[in-house]
Amino acid sequence: MRLRDLLRELPIPEQDEARLRSFAVVRAAFAERKPTPQRRHYLKPALALAVIAAVVAAAASPPGRAVLGSLRKTVAGEKRAAPELFALPSGGRLLVNSPDGPWIVQTNGSRRRLGGYREAAWSPHGLYVVAARPDEVVAVSPKGDVHWTLPRPRVRFARWGGSRVDTRIAYLSGSRLHMVAGDGTGDVDLCGEPAAAPVAPAWRPGLPHVLAFATTAGRIYVLDADRCSLTWRSAPFAHPRTLRWSSDGRRLLLVTRDKLVAFGARARPLDVRFFRGVTDAAFRPRSHELALVRGGEVLALDADRLRAPPRRLFRVTGRIGQIAWSPNGRWLLVTWPAADQFLFVRSPRRIRAVSGITRQFGGGAFPSVGGWCCPP
Repeated sequence: MRLRDLLRELPIPEQDEARLRSFAVVRAAFAERKPTPQRRHYLKPALALAVIAAVVAAAASPPGRAVLGSLRKTVAGEKRAAPELFALPSGGRLLVNSPDGPWIVQTNGSRRRLGGYREAAWSPHGLYVVAARPDEVVAVSPKGDVHWTLPRPRVRFARWGGSRVDTRIAYLSGSRLHMVAGDGTGDVDLCGEPAAAPVAPAWRPGLPHVLAFATTAGRIYVLDADRCSLTWRSAPFAHPRTLRWSSDGRRLLLVTRDKLVAFGARARPLDVRFFRGVTDAAFRPRSHELALVRGGEVLALDADRLRAPPRRLFRVTGRIGQIAWSPNGRWLLVTWPAADQFLFVRSPRRIRAVSGITRQFGGGAFPSVGGWCCPP
C-alpha cells in the first residue's frame, strides 16, 4: 500500500468534536437572520399600462378617432339603417338564398320562403324559380308550389333562360353541363362539350337559346343550344370566376382572378384588362355599364372601354358580398355581410340601409342574392 493511502486512513484528532461545533455555529446564525421581502415584478403591469395609454392617446387624436369610427362602422354598419326590409326602393321582386332556403321578397317587403332548397334563380320574367337540392333540380312557382322535379347527381348552378313561353334550364351535374326544357322534359348532357368549370353558365337574354359557359381549361364556349352547335370558343383564360351578359345580348363579360375580358359576337375579345380582385360584376340594365365589386368598393366601368379609369360608386369598411341592379337600373343592391346589412344605393348620398338581414331570412350564415327580377 502506498504512503498516501496509509495517511488517508489515519484518524484526524478531535474530528467529530469539530463537526459538532461547526453545525452549532451555522444553526445559530440561521436563527438570527432577517427575512428578505420577495421582489415584485412590475414589468408586465407597466407594459400593460403603457399599451392602454397608447390606445387612449391614439383614440384622442383625429386619425385615431377615424380608425375607431371605421371599426364601429364595420361592426354596426349604417347608423340610420331600418330594422326590417319594409319595402324595396324600386319595383320588382328580390330572390334571396339563405341557409334556410330561398326567399322571395315582394315590392311591399312581404317575403315567402320557397322550401328547403340550396340555391335558386329566376326564370325569364319571373314566372318561375329553378331551385336545386344536392341531387335534384326543382321548378317551383313564386308561391312555392312544385312544378316538376328532375333527379340528377351533384346539381349546382341551375340557370333559366329564354323567352316568356320558350325556356331552357342549364345546370351542372358534377362537371358535366346539362340542359332541360322549361317543362322538365328532354334533359341532355349538352352537346358532349368539355367538362365545365365551377362557374355558373349564362344565358344570353331572349331568343335563340344561346348559352355561355367556362371549361376546366379556362376556355369560354358559346353554344346554340337549340341546334347543339358551337357558335365560338375563346382562347384559355386562367381561373375564370364569373360570366355576365348585357341585357341587349351584345356583350359578354368574363371575370377571372386577375382580368376582365369583354366579348362581342366573336371569340376574339373586344378588350382585355388586367384587374385583380374582382369578386362580382353586374351589367346595368339597358346599357353596357358595369358595376364591379373589389374588396370594400363598387366601381363603374364601361364594357366598351375597359381600359378607361374606373369610377368609384360606393365604398364601405370591410368587404362587400354581392351586387344586383334593380329592374329599372336606378338602384344598386349592395350586400354587406360584416355589418349584416343590405344597402340600396342610388347615389353616394342616397343610401337606404336595412339591418338584421341574417335574422330576417332564417338565421345562420349571411344570405346571397339570387336576382332582382321583374314586377309580377
